[in-house]
Amino acid sequence: MTASTVVRARFRNGIEVRLKEIHTAPLISFWVWYRVGARNERPGITGISHWVEHMLFKGTPTFPASVLDRAISRDGGLWNAFTWYDWTAYFETMPADRIDLALRLEADRMVHSVFDPRQVASERTVIISEREGHENEPTFRLGEEVQAAAFRVHPYHHEIIGDRADLETMTRQDLVRHYRTYYVPANALIAVAGDFRARPMLERLRQLFGRLPRRPAPAPRVRPEPPQPGERRVIVEGPGETTYVEVAYRAPPAVAPDFFPLAVLDSILAGASSLNLFGAGLSNKTSRLYRALVQADLAAAVSSELAATIDPFLYGLRATLRPGGAAEEALRVIDREIQRVHDEPISAEELAKAVKQARALFAYGSESITNQAFWLGYSEMFADGAWFETYLERIAAVTPDDIQRVAREVLRPSQRVVGFYLPTGVARAA
Repeated sequence: MTASTVVRARFRNGIEVRLKEIHTAPLISFWVWYRVGARNERPGITGISHWVEHMLFKGTPTFPASVLDRAISRDGGLWNAFTWYDWTAYFETMPADRIDLALRLEADRMVHSVFDPRQVASERTVIISEREGHENEPTFRLGEEVQAAAFRVHPYHHEIIGDRADLETMTRQDLVRHYRTYYVPANALIAVAGDFRARPMLERLRQLFGRLPRRPAPAPRVRPEPPQPGERRVIVEGPGETTYVEVAYRAPPAVAPDFFPLAVLDSILAGASSLNLFGAGLSNKTSRLYRALVQADLAAAVSSELAATIDPFLYGLRATLRPGGAAEEALRVIDREIQRVHDEPISAEELAKAVKQARALFAYGSESITNQAFWLGYSEMFADGAWFETYLERIAAVTPDDIQRVAREVLRPSQRVVGFYLPTGVARAA
């Protein structure tokens, strides 16, 4: 995507618009992004952004919940929503001649969503059950403890789904207040990609969204995380027979120049992380940690995660050990491979392969019309459209010196949290 192919606009009430015409198929993907997520929460209302997302599927007076699914399906469309640390997004991908339903729906629920007390109570049960399901997974339990140890002050401290104590005590008034504060045009961005003409689409959006009441965007109140004075370790014991090792390093935000060398280093160490929620993964069997852990029969799997965020977040490495595998031994192998990057420059051949893999994963995650609309809005949540437009060239410009420098600065024991999940050998009660 180039800047010349994207139409950009801002209506008087503050809502931003990004349009991209793609005439390869009679489809349109329509997204509304809100700059609110777990980053905007505080103790007492953790998980509220995710809960509000659920409530927006409960309908409005014009679009009752009972008719929404049938209406979208009848017109051959699909719809969904996602809550992340920095944003919440809603989308519909539909036949081009049916997209107006999505436009009218999103404009309506931006202002008129119904928070029926009975539905709030019902959804509390649903979300608590969802959290309980996560808690059955050792990787969730370990990841939550690692993340909490990594962030003592910043709201990245808690998982997106929220803390159980808050889910049990939040009120309808809390939800409505959050909705009224953050679901305003000045805090939203519309992204549309597909088979349409920009001028008529822009005019239709102006009719539906440009006339919504103007209200100020909320000012962010995020406390910065203080420097980490040294390595932190957490141990989680629980049911099962599998040991997990997670190592999370403090990572730069997406707008930092060092984010791009770290993305290439990620490809070298564990296989490239997909930044796209819809992106398919690639094999990581040629990565250094796969060879050192999996091919050596110490681990059954190895993975990594690098997220594009507004504030500094985490770069995580995870190993699923084979039966009898020792957590400390796996950590020593991980440390040995990281030290190799510190000490030895990456070869031109390995760099070229890593860049190719990172570029391929990015390309695969940008193919469909839904993906194109996703990227139009996604990069604007933590940077701007240029971040997406220049991503590939910035990845291609990474040098061995860049990788070694970033490895030494980011992958330091003093700037990490090490987590072990140690199984008790018993099954979790149902």
